[in-house]
Amino acid sequence: MREVKATRYVTALREGGSLPGLVEADDDGLYVVKFKGAGQGPGALVSEVIAGELGRACKLPVPELVVVDVAPELGHAEPDPEIQELIEASPGINLGMDFLPGALPFAVPDETIDPSFAADVVWFDALVTNIDRTPRNPNLIGWHRKTWLIDHGAAFFRQHGDTPLAETALNETPMLREHVLRPVAGPLEEAGERLTGLARAAIEPAVHQVPDEWLGERPGLRRADFIGYLNRRLDGQAGFIEELERGA
Repeated sequence: MREVKATRYVTALREGGSLPGLVEADDDGLYVVKFKGAGQGPGALVSEVIAGELGRACKLPVPELVVVDVAPELGHAEPDPEIQELIEASPGINLGMDFLPGALPFAVPDETIDPSFAADVVWFDALVTNIDRTPRNPNLIGWHRKTWLIDHGAAFFRQHGDTPLAETALNETPMLREHVLRPVAGPLEEAGERLTGLARAAIEPAVHQVPDEWLGERPGLRRADFIGYLNRRLDGQAGFIEELERGA
């Protein structure tokens, strides 16, 4: 991922619980920044990177992700003490997503959605166990006549538990049945045929995009855990496909 330096905090984006902010950077770009000092911690940034890079490798529309260097002084001009505290608690590198100006909220899916695209998104979210693409919170936006995937901080949610992530790879995930695109998705087996090779080749490069400091004291072990998890999910995808179709 490219690294940019934050030059101005533009505004808070108060959707969700992580309090992301719109930030201008030294490349003149605008980025939606998620801060490591937010309540979800750096684990959410790890999920954003791995899922986002895998999604892009699977040819799904995911905005570019960048590493954003944030100086604590950036928050000094902010009148909101919550924003000041968040920025001061997040010195150094944080995660930015390319801002898509004029993007529209996602409408309820209907017959205009390409069933193959819907199946690819459902299959991808099942692979990374992203449980946060529901009718209540689709985390999809429309921009330039395409549907874009955003906000993958809830993927790999079992990384926050006590059991190593790879050991949970074949656990059932009933929450995935609430996926907003599942009712209009085409055959998930066909999505697996389209995407498995792309995803498999991208696992290690995506995991190695994550900065060491977001992975805690043993980054090598954490990387191996994610790699093992994703490979086991791919090997056992018949199970999650059956689970999704059983709930249809």
